[in-house]
Parts: sequence; C-alpha cells; structure tokens
Amino acid sequence: MEKVIIVRYCEIYLKGNNRGYFERVFAENMEKALKGIRHEIRKRSGRYTVENFDESNEEFILDKLTKVFGVHTLSVAYKVPTSMDNIYHAASEICPEFGTFKVDTHRADKKFPLNSMAINAEIGGRLLDKHKGLKVDIHKPDVLIGVDLREDGTSLVFGNMIKGAGGMPVGTAGKGMLLISGGIDSPVAGYMMAKRGMNIDCIHFHSYPYTNMQAREKVENLAKVLAQYCCGTTLNVIKVTHIQEEIHKKCNGDFMVTLLRRFMMRIAERIAKKSGAKCLITGESLGQVASQTIEGMTSSGSVIEDLPILRPLCGFDKNEIIERSRNMGAYEISIQPYEDCCTVFLPRHPVIRPAMAEVLAEEAKLDIEALIDEALSSLEVVKIN
Repeated sequence: MEKVIIVRYCEIYLKGNNRGYFERVFAENMEKALKGIRHEIRKRSGRYTVENFDESNEEFILDKLTKVFGVHTLSVAYKVPTSMDNIYHAASEICPEFGTFKVDTHRADKKFPLNSMAINAEIGGRLLDKHKGLKVDIHKPDVLIGVDLREDGTSLVFGNMIKGAGGMPVGTAGKGMLLISGGIDSPVAGYMMAKRGMNIDCIHFHSYPYTNMQAREKVENLAKVLAQYCCGTTLNVIKVTHIQEEIHKKCNGDFMVTLLRRFMMRIAERIAKKSGAKCLITGESLGQVASQTIEGMTSSGSVIEDLPILRPLCGFDKNEIIERSRNMGAYEISIQPYEDCCTVFLPRHPVIRPAMAEVLAEEAKLDIEALIDEALSSLEVVKIN
C-alpha cells in the first residue's frame, strides 16, 4: 500500500471554461508550498494527489497544504490496486477498534462488478466481524472511511477529512498593495484578499530613530507569516520620519494622523503602480480608532488618483479580527510591544471627523511633492519567499 494525500479544491468547480487556468495556478501554488520536499503531484478528476513522498514528511506536507488557498479538504489515503481484499486491508489500517464508523464509496470505475452500496456493505461487514467494539453510524460516525475507485484500476481509501484554507488560488485575481503596520489588523486584511486569489505585495512606513529596528523586524516577521499563504511577497519599506517632523513643526498637531495617512496613501499608490498592483489594501475597520471614521477614510482616500482602496475588515469587530489573526498564526507577533510610526508625535486629541477644508488648509503649509520624493528615496525592497 502506498500512502498518498488527496487534495480537493472548492470554488474552482464553478469556473466553467476557465477552470483549466485556475487548476494550473492551483497546482503551481502547491508546488511552491512543497518546494524542497520530495513529492509528486498528480491531477485526477476534480482533485489532486500528492504521491511519492517520504512518510516522515507527512505532517509537514499537510501543514503546508492547509495554507494553500483553494484547498477545500485534505485526506491521508492508501492507494491500492482495486480489489475488495486490497480495499478491506487499507480500510483496516484506518478503522478504529472501538467507536462508530461509516463506509462511503465513490465508484468512478463503472466496470467494477459491485456498485457503491454493495462495496459499502461488504467492507463494513468485514470490519464489524474483525472489531466487535465497532458500530455503524451513518449520520455522525467517529470515523468516515472513504473509498474512491478510479478508472485507472487503483482505489484510494481514506479517513476523515482535514479542512483546508478555502478560497481561490493566489495569482488568479491580480495583485494588491497592502499597507502593513505592526498591528493585528493589516496582516489579516492581506490574508483575506489573498484568500480571494490576489497576489499581495506589502508596504511599511517607519519612523526610525523614533521607532527601533525591533519594530522593523516585527513587520518582516508578519510579512513572512503572510507569505506562507501568498506564495511569497515583497515588502517595501519607506521612512517617513521627515514627514512627521514637518507636520509637527508646521501644522496643527491634532491633524498629525490625518495628514500622515494622506502621505502614506500617495506614496503607496506610486509604489503600487510601479509594481503592477491594481489596488491598495488597508486593515481599517470602521470606528475602531480615531482615524477610521467615515470622514477619516474619506480624507485619506481622496488623495488616491487611480487605484481602488479595498478595506476587507471594514465591517469586522476587534474580536473577529483577533480570531482570524490567531488562526493564520500572526497574533503572537502582532502583540509584541514595539511601536509603529503612527504612534510617533501622537496628538492628545486627534481629529476624529476631519473636515476637508481644514485638512487642505493644514496640508497647504507643506511641500507635499518634496516630502514624497524624499520618502521614495529611502525605499528598501525585501523579497520574502
């Protein structure tokens, strides 16, 4: 018996004539996730199998594949030549000695003499004869034993299914530029858009020396977590210390966050266009902090010339965002106590609902293009595989 891993996809089923394209990208992403590990991916009808791998790498492979968007479920299976004896022996490896079980057969090989119901009955009967502590439960069994008879004369026998990440294959929905801070929200926003098939590049703004290198490392570590789901990413790092100092020197301090975010949006759009990104992505959630009011979002968004701004967390509450952060493995990094640039020169009473006339009056005190050019000259690009 050969151990294999069955990979089932989800929404790709709905793609009609374009399905081949989505399947190719999906297979490429699985190959990227398993790079460096001996394996072979084979396409089967409506699913894939990972074969010819070292069984000591089984858990590692499963972990990597659960992070590939497009995966609906995974199962560890035995591949055997199709015969009732071979199927029974494989099922015996999966079935427990006690508890409840169910056999569920899919017979793609219509030449096999027994139909699905007969196979279920015979395999189930043999297992009951072997293990007196077993019972059949067709509604909520402890263990589901799946039997898949393929047209090539082999059968796949598998146990319970492992839930995958779902969504669409990354790379099928263009590229977005994520404004990533060191907080909880922005990595989750990137994750949510990657789940819809979008390649994600990142841009991070720092205020060194007011923020330290540990804050920078924290963001790189968050980008590494995100990269596991995005088949890699590019982190663009920009210094905005001089912009904050100019705002602090020349403008009403209560507008610090509002004005800084307008600069961030302008800079992010320019870098996004050069990288081929088709949108900006933020981790904003309506009403969560002072800058995330409708008026605040209107102010920061009004400087964007061409690209849409996606805010996938806009309707989420903080607990929902934290849950997703934990699930993707970013939360423990996000809560490390290193400040980001938005905490530098933070006003005691930031403007919550900035009026555009006031914002423009304050911004008129600054040489916007010169400040942006200086920021762009500080650009560092970090490739994360």
